[in-house]
Amino acid sequence: MLLELRCPESLHYAASSEGGAESWAILASLVNTAKLHELDPQAYLTDVLERIVSGRTKSHQLHELLAWHWKAARQRTAQAAA
Repeated sequence: MLLELRCPESLHYAASSEGGAESWAILASLVNTAKLHELDPQAYLTDVLERIVSGRTKSHQLHELLAWHWKAARQRTAQAAA
């Protein structure tokens, strides 16, 4: 089931605890940072999570997954393929 990120009021239960509020704040920050950099938040977060879970990105490389670095890497890959 996909969560509707445009309607945070429908997820108010997530903030009923301090931990839930912190988790929601982190997710909202990631989504809004992706939007700020003109990225599709779902595509960005899916790729980032897959890279972390699969081990393709090691802990010392996590900075490469920041939205602005991720976008630049995607642009370089697209230019190289063209």
